[in-house]
Amino acid sequence: MSMTADRIALAEAFLQEAVFESRAKQAAGTALAAGASSKPTNCGLGREAAIELGLSPRGRELFEALFAPAEGAAGAVAERQAAQTPVRRDAANVQPLDTARTPSIVDLTHLREVMRAWIERQDQLDRDRNHFLKAFRQRHGFDRRAYSGEQLAEYDSGLAAINARADAERREHASRLLG
Repeated sequence: MSMTADRIALAEAFLQEAVFESRAKQAAGTALAAGASSKPTNCGLGREAAIELGLSPRGRELFEALFAPAEGAAGAVAERQAAQTPVRRDAANVQPLDTARTPSIVDLTHLREVMRAWIERQDQLDRDRNHFLKAFRQRHGFDRRAYSGEQLAEYDSGLAAINARADAERREHASRLLG
């Protein structure tokens, strides 16, 4: 399977969609847990990553753009449209990732493993970002307008480093997905 920049971008969007679906599940679980306890949860993300391997309508579109046989230019146009089409999220629309509509060239076990690994890794990267922000704000306060130039540079470079790591790791997982 070809690993063009467009396909890697589609694979990254597919993995992000998996994170969005899992976060919806995680948010519901965190809200329920918060209602049962007066203690705050860790980072606002709950105690651990929630894994949702079902596909939203957007996830299905990305999956089909990635793995359905594309026919020349029409396939390329369909891939670009799938990458740009917004879709309403709602749990009733989540479809299981199953063999019923999956091309035979797709190894679903591998696909699920990469999705799960990325969801868990993205969760940890988000926790790292939240811990950085919390620690920085505890040291320097919450009002960015009051930060010195040096503090703003520290803030920006800290977030940039975390975001660059997330981008690189998402690309690496996208390559593994297509691998």
